[in-house]
Amino acid sequence: MPAPVIDLHTHSSVSDGTETPTQLVRAAVAAGLDTVALTDHDSTAGWHEAFTAAVGTGLTVIPGMELSTNYGPASVHMLAYLFDPANPDIISETARIRDGRLHRAERIVERIAADYDLTWDDVLAQSIDGGTLGRPHIADALVAKGHVANRSAAFESILHWRGGYYEKYYAPSPLEGVRMIVAAGGVPVLAHPATHGKYRAMDDAVIGELTDAGLFGLEVHHRDNTEDGKRWLLKLAAKFGLEITGSSDYHGLGKPNRLAENSTSPEVLEKLVAAGTGSRPHFG
Repeated sequence: MPAPVIDLHTHSSVSDGTETPTQLVRAAVAAGLDTVALTDHDSTAGWHEAFTAAVGTGLTVIPGMELSTNYGPASVHMLAYLFDPANPDIISETARIRDGRLHRAERIVERIAADYDLTWDDVLAQSIDGGTLGRPHIADALVAKGHVANRSAAFESILHWRGGYYEKYYAPSPLEGVRMIVAAGGVPVLAHPATHGKYRAMDDAVIGELTDAGLFGLEVHHRDNTEDGKRWLLKLAAKFGLEITGSSDYHGLGKPNRLAENSTSPEVLEKLVAAGTGSRPHFG
Protein backbone atom coordinates (compact mmCIF):
# COMPACT_ATOMS: atom_id res chain seq x y z
CA MET A 1 0.00 0.00 0.00
CA PRO A 2 1.33 3.48 -0.83
CA ALA A 3 2.12 5.73 2.13
CA PRO A 4 -0.54 8.31 3.03
CA VAL A 5 0.09 11.74 1.50
CA ILE A 6 -0.01 14.40 4.22
CA ASP A 7 0.33 18.14 3.49
CA LEU A 8 0.33 20.26 6.65
CA HIS A 9 0.62 23.79 5.25
CA THR A 10 -1.93 25.32 2.86
CA HIS A 11 -3.73 28.63 2.44
CA SER A 12 -7.18 29.60 1.21
CA SER A 13 -8.70 32.93 0.20
CA VAL A 14 -9.40 33.54 3.89
CA SER A 15 -5.80 34.79 3.92
CA ASP A 16 -3.62 34.96 0.81
CA GLY A 17 -4.56 31.87 -1.18
CA THR A 18 -6.55 32.17 -4.38
CA GLU A 19 -9.03 29.34 -3.67
CA THR A 20 -11.88 29.24 -1.19
CA PRO A 21 -11.64 26.60 1.54
CA THR A 22 -14.10 24.49 -0.48
CA GLN A 23 -11.99 24.78 -3.63
CA LEU A 24 -8.86 24.00 -1.64
CA VAL A 25 -10.41 20.81 -0.27
CA ARG A 26 -11.42 19.77 -3.78
CA ALA A 27 -7.89 20.46 -5.03
CA ALA A 28 -6.46 18.38 -2.17
CA VAL A 29 -8.71 15.45 -3.07
CA ALA A 30 -7.79 15.78 -6.75
CA ALA A 31 -4.10 15.81 -5.83
CA GLY A 32 -4.49 12.51 -3.99
CA LEU A 33 -3.97 13.85 -0.48
CA ASP A 34 -5.08 11.77 2.48
CA THR A 35 -4.66 14.62 4.98
CA VAL A 36 -4.46 18.38 4.54
CA ALA A 37 -4.03 21.15 7.11
CA LEU A 38 -5.69 24.50 6.49
CA THR A 39 -3.27 27.09 7.90
CA ASP A 40 -4.44 30.54 6.87
CA HIS A 41 -2.52 33.51 8.24
CA ASP A 42 -3.73 34.56 11.69
CA SER A 43 -7.26 33.28 11.05
CA THR A 44 -9.47 30.26 11.66
CA ALA A 45 -12.35 31.62 9.60
CA GLY A 46 -12.04 28.92 6.93
CA TRP A 47 -12.20 25.89 9.22
CA HIS A 48 -15.92 25.23 9.13
CA GLU A 49 -16.19 25.58 5.36
CA ALA A 50 -13.25 23.20 4.86
CA PHE A 51 -14.80 20.64 7.23
CA THR A 52 -18.10 20.83 5.39
CA ALA A 53 -16.46 20.50 1.99
CA ALA A 54 -14.53 17.41 3.12
CA VAL A 55 -17.63 15.43 4.14
CA GLY A 56 -17.79 12.19 2.15
CA THR A 57 -14.43 12.70 0.43
CA GLY A 58 -12.30 10.57 2.76
CA LEU A 59 -9.96 13.56 3.23
CA THR A 60 -8.84 14.35 6.78
CA VAL A 61 -8.65 18.08 7.52
CA ILE A 62 -6.33 19.26 10.29
CA PRO A 63 -7.46 22.64 11.64
CA GLY A 64 -4.54 25.02 11.82
CA MET A 65 -3.21 28.53 11.37
CA GLU A 66 0.04 30.24 10.42
CA LEU A 67 0.67 32.66 13.26
CA SER A 68 2.75 35.75 12.53
CA THR A 69 5.60 36.47 14.93
CA ASN A 70 8.56 38.83 14.82
CA TYR A 71 12.13 38.08 15.88
CA GLY A 72 14.16 41.27 15.77
CA PRO A 73 13.95 42.59 12.19
CA ALA A 74 12.79 39.22 10.83
CA SER A 75 9.26 37.95 10.32
CA VAL A 76 8.97 34.41 11.70
CA HIS A 77 5.92 32.25 11.00
CA MET A 78 4.65 29.67 13.45
CA LEU A 79 2.33 26.90 12.28
CA ALA A 80 -0.28 26.15 14.93
CA TYR A 81 -2.33 22.96 14.83
CA LEU A 82 -5.32 21.65 16.79
CA PHE A 83 -5.65 24.59 19.17
CA ASP A 84 -8.89 25.91 20.63
CA PRO A 85 -10.16 28.64 18.24
CA ALA A 86 -12.24 30.10 21.08
CA ASN A 87 -9.21 30.69 23.29
CA PRO A 88 -9.41 34.38 24.38
CA ASP A 89 -5.70 35.05 23.94
CA ILE A 90 -5.70 33.53 20.44
CA ILE A 91 -8.74 35.61 19.49
CA SER A 92 -7.38 38.90 20.81
CA GLU A 93 -3.83 38.45 19.55
CA THR A 94 -4.78 37.39 16.02
CA ALA A 95 -7.24 40.29 15.81
CA ARG A 96 -4.42 42.65 16.80
CA ILE A 97 -2.10 41.11 14.21
CA ARG A 98 -4.72 41.33 11.44
CA ASP A 99 -5.42 44.96 12.34
CA GLY A 100 -1.69 45.68 12.23
CA ARG A 101 -1.39 43.99 8.85
CA LEU A 102 -4.30 46.01 7.51
CA HIS A 103 -2.96 49.42 8.55
CA ARG A 104 0.53 48.49 7.47
CA ALA A 105 -0.84 47.52 4.06
CA GLU A 106 -2.63 50.89 3.82
CA ARG A 107 0.62 52.72 4.50
CA ILE A 108 2.53 50.62 1.96
CA VAL A 109 -0.10 51.32 -0.70
CA GLU A 110 0.06 55.03 0.07
CA ARG A 111 3.81 54.98 -0.54
CA ILE A 112 3.56 52.90 -3.72
CA ALA A 113 0.79 55.16 -5.06
CA ALA A 114 3.26 58.05 -5.14
CA ASP A 115 5.17 56.18 -7.87
CA TYR A 116 2.63 53.80 -9.44
CA ASP A 117 -1.01 53.86 -10.46
CA LEU A 118 -2.46 52.00 -7.47
CA THR A 119 -5.28 52.72 -5.03
CA TRP A 120 -6.52 51.12 -1.82
CA ASP A 121 -9.71 50.11 -3.64
CA ASP A 122 -7.53 48.18 -6.12
CA VAL A 123 -6.13 46.18 -3.20
CA LEU A 124 -9.50 45.61 -1.54
CA ALA A 125 -10.76 44.19 -4.83
CA GLN A 126 -8.21 41.38 -4.45
CA SER A 127 -9.38 40.32 -0.96
CA ILE A 128 -12.50 38.84 0.62
CA ASP A 129 -14.55 40.33 3.44
CA GLY A 130 -13.19 39.22 6.78
CA GLY A 131 -10.01 37.79 5.31
CA THR A 132 -6.47 38.50 6.47
CA LEU A 133 -5.35 41.28 4.14
CA GLY A 134 -1.64 41.74 3.53
CA ARG A 135 1.13 42.23 1.00
CA PRO A 136 0.01 39.35 -1.26
CA HIS A 137 -3.17 41.30 -2.00
CA ILE A 138 -1.08 44.37 -2.86
CA ALA A 139 0.93 42.12 -5.16
CA ASP A 140 -2.23 40.87 -6.85
CA ALA A 141 -3.41 44.45 -7.32
CA LEU A 142 -0.07 45.36 -8.91
CA VAL A 143 -0.51 42.40 -11.28
CA ALA A 144 -4.07 43.47 -12.12
CA LYS A 145 -2.86 46.99 -12.91
CA GLY A 146 -0.15 45.60 -15.20
CA HIS A 147 2.82 46.82 -13.16
CA VAL A 148 4.29 43.31 -12.71
CA ALA A 149 3.77 39.95 -14.40
CA ASN A 150 2.78 37.93 -11.34
CA ARG A 151 2.78 37.83 -7.55
CA SER A 152 6.33 36.47 -7.37
CA ALA A 153 7.60 39.30 -9.57
CA ALA A 154 5.93 41.83 -7.26
CA PHE A 155 7.74 40.43 -4.23
CA GLU A 156 11.03 40.39 -6.11
CA SER A 157 10.75 44.05 -7.04
CA ILE A 158 8.24 46.60 -5.74
CA LEU A 159 7.38 44.68 -2.56
CA HIS A 160 10.91 43.52 -1.80
CA TRP A 161 12.15 44.88 1.52
CA ARG A 162 14.86 46.75 -0.42
CA GLY A 163 12.23 48.33 -2.68
CA GLY A 164 11.69 51.28 -0.38
CA TYR A 165 8.03 50.60 0.42
CA TYR A 166 8.42 47.85 3.01
CA GLU A 167 7.19 48.31 6.57
CA LYS A 168 6.95 45.93 9.53
CA TYR A 169 3.75 45.20 11.42
CA TYR A 170 2.94 44.19 14.97
CA ALA A 171 3.34 40.53 15.91
CA PRO A 172 4.33 38.73 19.11
CA SER A 173 7.74 37.13 19.57
CA PRO A 174 8.21 33.47 18.57
CA LEU A 175 8.45 32.54 22.27
CA GLU A 176 5.18 34.32 23.04
CA GLY A 177 3.63 32.59 20.02
CA VAL A 178 4.69 29.11 21.15
CA ARG A 179 3.45 29.71 24.67
CA MET A 180 0.11 31.02 23.43
CA ILE A 181 -0.45 28.08 21.07
CA VAL A 182 0.44 25.53 23.76
CA ALA A 183 -1.81 27.27 26.31
CA ALA A 184 -4.68 26.91 23.81
CA GLY A 185 -4.08 23.17 23.55
CA GLY A 186 -2.28 23.52 20.22
CA VAL A 187 0.85 22.12 18.62
CA PRO A 188 3.44 24.65 17.32
CA VAL A 189 5.80 23.99 14.40
CA LEU A 190 8.28 26.55 13.12
CA ALA A 191 7.42 27.27 9.46
CA HIS A 192 10.13 27.21 6.75
CA PRO A 193 12.81 28.47 9.17
CA ALA A 194 15.80 28.22 6.82
CA THR A 195 14.83 30.25 3.77
CA HIS A 196 18.22 31.94 4.04
CA GLY A 197 20.06 28.87 5.27
CA LYS A 198 21.21 28.95 8.85
CA TYR A 199 22.18 32.58 8.37
CA ARG A 200 19.75 35.32 9.47
CA ALA A 201 17.88 32.54 11.31
CA MET A 202 17.40 31.96 15.02
CA ASP A 203 20.38 30.33 16.69
CA ASP A 204 20.52 27.10 18.66
CA ALA A 205 19.92 28.84 21.97
CA VAL A 206 16.68 30.38 20.76
CA ILE A 207 15.46 27.08 19.30
CA GLY A 208 16.26 25.45 22.63
CA GLU A 209 14.20 28.08 24.44
CA LEU A 210 11.27 27.50 22.07
CA THR A 211 11.59 23.74 22.61
CA ASP A 212 11.44 24.21 26.36
CA ALA A 213 8.25 26.25 25.86
CA GLY A 214 6.61 23.43 23.87
CA LEU A 215 7.78 23.70 20.24
CA PHE A 216 6.81 20.42 18.56
CA GLY A 217 8.73 20.49 15.32
CA LEU A 218 10.47 22.17 12.40
CA GLU A 219 9.12 22.42 8.86
CA VAL A 220 12.23 21.10 7.15
CA HIS A 221 10.94 19.88 3.80
CA HIS A 222 9.76 23.10 2.18
CA ARG A 223 10.82 24.48 -1.18
CA ASP A 224 12.00 27.79 0.31
CA ASN A 225 14.47 26.26 2.77
CA THR A 226 17.97 26.18 1.32
CA GLU A 227 19.80 22.86 1.13
CA ASP A 228 22.38 23.89 3.72
CA GLY A 229 19.51 25.23 5.79
CA LYS A 230 17.75 21.86 5.69
CA ARG A 231 20.90 20.12 6.88
CA TRP A 232 21.14 22.60 9.74
CA LEU A 233 17.48 22.06 10.66
CA LEU A 234 17.93 18.28 10.72
CA LYS A 235 20.82 18.72 13.16
CA LEU A 236 18.67 21.01 15.32
CA ALA A 237 15.81 18.49 15.29
CA ALA A 238 18.16 15.74 16.44
CA LYS A 239 19.74 17.96 19.08
CA PHE A 240 16.47 19.09 20.64
CA GLY A 241 14.26 16.08 19.93
CA LEU A 242 11.98 17.99 17.56
CA GLU A 243 9.78 16.39 14.93
CA ILE A 244 10.31 17.00 11.20
CA THR A 245 7.47 18.05 8.91
CA GLY A 246 7.21 18.65 5.19
CA SER A 247 4.54 20.51 3.26
CA SER A 248 3.73 22.56 0.20
CA ASP A 249 2.70 25.98 1.55
CA TYR A 250 0.10 25.89 -1.22
CA HIS A 251 -1.57 29.18 -2.21
CA GLY A 252 -3.54 28.10 -5.28
CA LEU A 253 -2.40 30.30 -8.16
CA GLY A 254 -0.75 32.72 -5.72
CA LYS A 255 2.52 30.78 -5.66
CA PRO A 256 4.15 28.08 -7.79
CA ASN A 257 4.00 25.68 -4.80
CA ARG A 258 1.96 22.56 -5.59
CA LEU A 259 0.00 20.36 -3.20
CA ALA A 260 1.93 17.30 -1.96
CA GLU A 261 5.25 18.51 -3.34
CA ASN A 262 6.49 17.80 0.20
CA SER A 263 4.82 15.54 2.73
CA THR A 264 4.88 14.69 6.44
CA SER A 265 5.24 11.12 7.65
CA PRO A 266 2.21 9.32 9.14
CA GLU A 267 4.22 8.72 12.33
CA VAL A 268 4.78 12.45 12.86
CA LEU A 269 1.13 13.20 12.11
CA GLU A 270 0.09 10.61 14.68
CA LYS A 271 2.28 12.30 17.32
CA LEU A 272 0.95 15.72 16.35
CA VAL A 273 -2.69 14.62 16.68
CA ALA A 274 -1.93 13.00 20.04
CA ALA A 275 -0.32 16.23 21.27
CA GLY A 276 -3.20 18.53 20.27
CA THR A 277 -5.99 18.96 22.80
CA GLY A 278 -7.69 22.18 21.74
CA SER A 279 -9.53 20.82 18.68
CA ARG A 280 -9.66 17.59 16.69
CA PRO A 281 -9.06 16.55 13.07
CA HIS A 282 -12.11 16.38 10.84
CA PHE A 283 -12.43 13.03 9.09
CA GLY A 284 -14.23 13.55 5.79
